[in-house]
Amino acid sequence: MSAGLEPFLIVGAGGMLGRAWCELLRRRRLEFTAFSRTELDVLDTASMRAALTPVTRTVINCAAFTDVDGAETRETDAHRLNALAVASLAERCRDASARLVHYSTDYVFDGETREPYRTDAATSPVNAYGRSKEQGEHLLRRSGSAHLLVRTSWLYAPWGKNFVRTIAALARARARLRVVSDQWGTPTSAEYLARQTLLLLERGAENTFHVTDGGACSRHDFASAIVRALQLDCHVEACPTDPVERPARRPPYAVLDVQATSALLGPAPGWLFNLGDALSRLEPA
Repeated sequence: MSAGLEPFLIVGAGGMLGRAWCELLRRRRLEFTAFSRTELDVLDTASMRAALTPVTRTVINCAAFTDVDGAETRETDAHRLNALAVASLAERCRDASARLVHYSTDYVFDGETREPYRTDAATSPVNAYGRSKEQGEHLLRRSGSAHLLVRTSWLYAPWGKNFVRTIAALARARARLRVVSDQWGTPTSAEYLARQTLLLLERGAENTFHVTDGGACSRHDFASAIVRALQLDCHVEACPTDPVERPARRPPYAVLDVQATSALLGPAPGWLFNLGDALSRLEPA
């Protein structure tokens, strides 16, 4: 099924999604090399030439500036990694005849609708992070590189820095948590995202697809489900978003339409199912 896709090159292998990809490829016994952000500078031509060899067939870009609030004061840094680095990587893939898989985000949308966003919906980010990811999408499309652009949302795993592990740690330490109930989206397992992306590649998918767990919820719903599943003695109180608390504005409704992906690969499992699987293997904070 993966004929013609290997060897793979994983960029940003030290992150949450990068680890999911490395573990998936090892299980599938597929050939790959992997570099963390500290091991490979995608903006450095010599480094990229050494990493992306003539035999590389598929590059998985898991490197990103993901500090949404930090991007408000470090927009140049976010732009370098989420846009300029994508353009550089895409150009190198084009010249090497390799396919590039790149990940984007629900935050390229403004969240002012109440219908899931289709892949062809107009983008209109409301924060610096979203603008940097939007620009990365534009540069990728203009590069002429064969690519698969996957938008996703609310990524989590049993490891790494993410909402699930943060809520679990806080709920173990506190009797009460306040979590916003007016931000809606879809949690997405990083392991599920990697598996679905590989399936899309095996089916010959190109251009833009959305991949998330199934369904949608508020941040409060998400946190409450984590606390219930772990049977923790903590009350999760719903509250509205306070724009003063966070530097970056969040889209209130950022649910992605995954119909095109489901038509090709089958329906996504509900977010509670994937969450339960991750919680059963949660690594200590």
